[in-house]
Amino acid sequence: MWGIIPAAGAGSRIQPLAFSKELLPVGSRIEASVERPRAVSEYIVERMIAGGADKLCFVISPAKSDILQYYGARLWGADIAYVVQPNPGGLCDAVFRAIPLVGRHESVVVGLPDTIWTPEDALRELPEDVLSFLLFPVEHPESFDAVTTDERGYVLSIQVKQRNPSTNWVWGAFKMPGSVFKELHELWCRPERRDEYFGTLVNAWLAEGGRAKGIRAGKAYVDTGTLNGYRAAIRLLEHAQPDNECGISDEENVRVDALITAKAS
Repeated sequence: MWGIIPAAGAGSRIQPLAFSKELLPVGSRIEASVERPRAVSEYIVERMIAGGADKLCFVISPAKSDILQYYGARLWGADIAYVVQPNPGGLCDAVFRAIPLVGRHESVVVGLPDTIWTPEDALRELPEDVLSFLLFPVEHPESFDAVTTDERGYVLSIQVKQRNPSTNWVWGAFKMPGSVFKELHELWCRPERRDEYFGTLVNAWLAEGGRAKGIRAGKAYVDTGTLNGYRAAIRLLEHAQPDNECGISDEENVRVDALITAKAS
C-alpha cells in the first residue's frame, strides 16, 4: 500500500522557520537509548506504516530538499519515493502527482504531515475496497472539511471549510483502492474541474454515482500548523498514556479538543 504525504506547502501560518514545516520538532523519540527531537511528519509516517503502508511518497516543492535529506530512501521498513509539485496548486494537484507510481490494484492512503491524531492504528479501521475517510470529532469543524454520512456510514457530502457545518466530524486521512484513485484523477483532469480541495472533487464524484464511507474511528486530532495547534499537540503527547486505547483520558481528550484550531484565530 502506498502512503502519500503532501508536503509541498509553504507553512505560512507558522512561519518564519529555518526549515520545512514538516520537520518542526514536536515531542521526542528514543534512538539507541538516547532521547531525540521528533519531526512532526514522523507521526503520519508512523501511522501510515501501522495502517499497512509499505511504500511512502512525499510530495515536495523544489525548495524542500531538507525533507529528502531527513528521510532518505527507507524508514521503519517502508521504501520512500519523492515527487515534485513545481508550484502551489492545492491538495488535489499535490496528491495526484503520485499517479505514475500507483497501480490500479494497489491501495492508497493519504495523510497530512503537520497533523497528529489518535489512535495510532486507526487507519486499520478503513476498508480496502472503497474510498473511505477517517473521521475525528473536533471543536471547530468550520476550519476543516466536515463529512456528513447516512445511518450506514456512507458519505453524503463533504462541507469544505463551511461556516456552521451540520456535523463536527471532519476527515483527517483517507484511503482508497488504486482504481478509485485513477477515477478521481480522471475526473479532476476534466477542463471544467481542477479542484483545489479534495472535498469538492469527491462531492462531484459522489454526484456521478461514486461511493465513499466515513469511519468514525478517530479520537483526537490536532493540526500543528498554528501556534495554538502546536501547543495542543504538545499537550496531547505529554498526556498520552500507554494503557489507554487512544493515548489520553476522556477528560483530557475534551481539554485537547478545546485547543484544536486549523487556522490562526
